[in-house]
Amino acid sequence: MVLDFYLRYSTKFGQQIYIISNHLSKSNTGSHGRIAMLYQDQDYWKVQIELPDKYDEIISYYYSVKNEDGLEIFEGEENRYIDFTGNKNKKKYTIIDTWNEAGNLNNPFFSKAFSKVLLPPISHARHREARKYTHEFRVKAPLLESHETVCLCGSTANLRNWDHENPILLNPKNNWFSTKIAFEENEWPASYKYGIYSLRDKKLVSFEEGDNRMLRSWEVQDGITLLHDGFLNYQRPLWRGTGVNIPVFSLRSSRSFGVGEFNDLKLLIDWATQAGIELIQLLPINDTSAQKNWRDSYPYAAISSFALHPLYINLEKVANKTGAHIIKSLRKKQKQLNQLPLVDYEQVMKFKLSALRELFDLQKGTLKEDVRYFEFFELNRHWLVPYAAFSYLKEKNKTTDFNSWKKYAVYDETSIQKLAASHQKHYHEIAFHYFVQFHLHLQLSEIAEYAHKHKVILKGDIPIGIYRYSCDAWVNPSLYNMNEQAGAPPDDFAATGQNWGFPTYNWNKMKEDDFKWWRTRFDQLSNYFDVFRIDHILGFFRIWSIPIDSLEGVMGRFDPAIPVHRSEFDQRNISFDHNRYCNPYIDDEIIEELFGEDAGTVMIDFLEPVEDGLYRLKSSVKNQRDALKYLSENGLLKFKDGLFQLISNVILFDVPGSNERQFHFRIGINKTSSYQKLDEETKTKLLDLYYDYYYHRQDYFWKKQAMQKLPQLKRSTRMLVCGEDLGMVPQCVPEVMRELGIISLEVERMPKQHNKTFFHPSDAHYLSVVTPSTHDTSTLREWWHENAENTQKFYNTMLGHYGEAPATCEPQIVKEIITQHLYSPSMWAIFLMQDLLAMNEAFREEDPKSERINIPADPNHYWRYRMNIPLETLIKSKEFNEQLREQIRQSGRLQEKSK
Repeated sequence: MVLDFYLRYSTKFGQQIYIISNHLSKSNTGSHGRIAMLYQDQDYWKVQIELPDKYDEIISYYYSVKNEDGLEIFEGEENRYIDFTGNKNKKKYTIIDTWNEAGNLNNPFFSKAFSKVLLPPISHARHREARKYTHEFRVKAPLLESHETVCLCGSTANLRNWDHENPILLNPKNNWFSTKIAFEENEWPASYKYGIYSLRDKKLVSFEEGDNRMLRSWEVQDGITLLHDGFLNYQRPLWRGTGVNIPVFSLRSSRSFGVGEFNDLKLLIDWATQAGIELIQLLPINDTSAQKNWRDSYPYAAISSFALHPLYINLEKVANKTGAHIIKSLRKKQKQLNQLPLVDYEQVMKFKLSALRELFDLQKGTLKEDVRYFEFFELNRHWLVPYAAFSYLKEKNKTTDFNSWKKYAVYDETSIQKLAASHQKHYHEIAFHYFVQFHLHLQLSEIAEYAHKHKVILKGDIPIGIYRYSCDAWVNPSLYNMNEQAGAPPDDFAATGQNWGFPTYNWNKMKEDDFKWWRTRFDQLSNYFDVFRIDHILGFFRIWSIPIDSLEGVMGRFDPAIPVHRSEFDQRNISFDHNRYCNPYIDDEIIEELFGEDAGTVMIDFLEPVEDGLYRLKSSVKNQRDALKYLSENGLLKFKDGLFQLISNVILFDVPGSNERQFHFRIGINKTSSYQKLDEETKTKLLDLYYDYYYHRQDYFWKKQAMQKLPQLKRSTRMLVCGEDLGMVPQCVPEVMRELGIISLEVERMPKQHNKTFFHPSDAHYLSVVTPSTHDTSTLREWWHENAENTQKFYNTMLGHYGEAPATCEPQIVKEIITQHLYSPSMWAIFLMQDLLAMNEAFREEDPKSERINIPADPNHYWRYRMNIPLETLIKSKEFNEQLREQIRQSGRLQEKSK
């Protein structure tokens, strides 16, 4: 059997097209499922593939184009297929395909968020097709009404001679609309168009726009021609929806236990349905119980990227009738915790874990009789057994720092399987964690199903990093750079940058198995979520990497990055002095400025003179980590900030192993006293090189880094993919996200254009989320007080009001801002729950600061915000809910059912 593939694609010189399919490459030469195509003409590429005559499988495939420099671009098509099951010895197939740009605005509608939940079901009325046929036509049309289908008309007898009253109706199958037609030999060439047909009104609604499509007169001897014609060319208003953003722990209900639980999401879904909201966005929900104190409230430091957090379990659902007495004994404590204004993380965890152990002891004898438990265990064994063993060992060793464990410090699968074997005396201590994860899975799965029944989708959050002492790092340490720390460079919110403490990713190692860890992670998340947000998507381009001996983000650099070579200083006539640029510059004036009356003490205790009135740091305080240790041990912490500034007072960082020939610029050199003490000519030339390093030379390099990871990872999931693209954003980031169809984030007060103070929601592109606030920012009410000048400018220019801005962000002002976002052309407008509630005077917290979820500049922030009203009260607030629904409806974001 011979297959001739033709792809409609106009390439540039030096490009190469590949057809990618593991099915096809089994029978043909190709690496990693790729088969090179041949240039046919300006419009087509071609390849001929031979298969056995009685081939009886379904083949799926897609295309990629590789540029001359090796950058490979993948198309966005995920549903192209050829069904050979029942094939009756057809000898020849011609397949004519249309390239599908990954960033095409139609592609998101084939994610499970839309195809399974949000869009109306496609009509499944079957239309007669020719039993014997020569051509099969396929086209995609995602935004049809439930009573509509696709039709086809054309210039020949078998295409109904443009009979508008009697077009050929197509059938939906595997995300395509298709029909089979038998052509006669004299029907070439043929022109045709697709259209939209109303099954309810039994008439053609409209033909697609643009020129007629053409079918060329290629001869097909005793064969079949299959046309994948891409998308129906029609213009309808693009789908726009509304979401609410709130961490699970922030939910409040009468049934929970001092903290929001998965079960509370049912009430949130009920409210969302009333209010016209179709998406619920959550923070990460993985187990963070590392230190067994309030610091574990930080949701981005999970001890497992797969295990759910016991914090969110509902004890009553676990107990059922058999454990009702255990729950009854906790009623008083439950009431006390529920009355607290904020989450008491330690108390909640203490009582929940204690109750869970009692319930496990009660139910462990019958657990394996539960078919659901057996299925859960087998499907999740790959992460569940290591996680349970890790949890057991961290309790036994009283630390998650596996490096300090006397036994099992280095993960060995065989040893861990023996450790977790059912005959071991401690087996039930390990199996307890299976039990907890099983019930968390049941509860969250029930919520996902409940959400779908109510036409609401759930949006999860994937942290960019992993906890340094996590099960992930223990099991696969080679996937991470354990001697580096991820963070963020200095910005308006954190003057010395951020150090998240996570190891950075060893992308080269991850690439060896096609990023299996990431694909498995996405797959796990898709059990519960329809959409996910990639936290700090910039990390797929480059990460801010801080050496392990440093503590502040200012000591980091972008990794990977093209370094500055020693020769570039000579080319720019910059006098190069390695000691001057690469070591902290310290003189009497700097010491006096930083330490004042303590300058003499600092010189004696921490510094050594070198020459010309300059000093160097003593070995005990040479780096920030050692300095902090020394200061802590000697009661000298008052010198910490000044010493850290001295240590970071450099211009260049050496590239290890480069023999002082390659360097990375320290971020913000122009703000250092080392730079300020250079002569003006050197400063000007050095700053030019600095700007080249940060804003020019890296851009295409970083694009290639992202394109090696993101396209295939995006293809590996049917979830809708969003990216948090805030911070120091390279020019290539929005370009790549648009090319790949990844939804961006636009925050009104955080414009990505440096010459603007605000971003107007009306300027958003379609594939974006607009929001006035995030969990990392202050709420609207708190922000209103942060900078009076900015508030006044916002009031006059963004809201269009004359005169002086109100002293507080009144409900009417909040409503205006919410409405402004609702009218944005973006696919999604998502709001913090606090901002939505701020439209109602009765629902507001007295102190706006108490509504804050996170303060990024504070590494010791306690994540404990709770709604100030229970969800039951919110559901009963009919007037508020109806007003919000009407607000959403008027903006065109409420998806009304067709009549």
